[in-house]
Amino acid sequence: MQKMLSYVRRAVDHYNMIKEGDRVAVGVSGGKDSLALLVALTQLSRFYPEKFEVVAITLEMGYDEMDFSPVQALCDRLGVEYIRVPTQIGPIIFDIRHEENPCALCAKMRRGALHEAAKASGCNKVALGHHFDDVVETYMLSLFYEGRISCFQPVTYLDRADITLIRPLLYVPEYFVRSFAKRHELPIVHNPCPADGNTKRQEIKELLKNLEKTMPGLRERIFGAMQRYPLDGWAPDRTRKPKKPREKK
Repeated sequence: MQKMLSYVRRAVDHYNMIKEGDRVAVGVSGGKDSLALLVALTQLSRFYPEKFEVVAITLEMGYDEMDFSPVQALCDRLGVEYIRVPTQIGPIIFDIRHEENPCALCAKMRRGALHEAAKASGCNKVALGHHFDDVVETYMLSLFYEGRISCFQPVTYLDRADITLIRPLLYVPEYFVRSFAKRHELPIVHNPCPADGNTKRQEIKELLKNLEKTMPGLRERIFGAMQRYPLDGWAPDRTRKPKKPREKK
């Protein structure tokens, strides 16, 4: 847990992600990334100098086989409010619209529903579970398939929704998230999405894996280049001195 909290706190401090009084909604899909983020942020909230609150929100995609009761049990153990929002996003995309390239539309619909649910629950920030490997893969996807040097930002204010997105796992490698989830027996919910694992992102993941066989440390160099360039929003504030942990009452 200490190493995970070290990763997360470094990201929060470098990009000033959390401020006093924030109410942060963690988008919990049931996957390893969002569950690890939920646990880490909840633990961080107990001693971080800037007092903040964590809420878990799950968008139910309309698949009957997805059982989130174990996630509810986890939230009960953590003492975190758990909000489940029923949607029909899955059936709309695959059964009604028969989308050939469903991921973009699905992401857009999920974002809108999540932001709306977060605002309705009084949250001013939404935490997403994008980790270190997601960052590098997104950068490469933009470069290879769009011809752009681009990536999502660590912190993004959405003026139309009046909500701020933060990504506290951006320093955490995927292998560590996987290990953390297994070690803490997180209740991962299987995703029955027909497009799961059959995406351009998976192709980039395999490409990077193969390249690293002859170029070890490639992901770290790409990530470092994004910060040094710096890519818009990616220059970390390393001068910010961490405050002392809040005393437990």
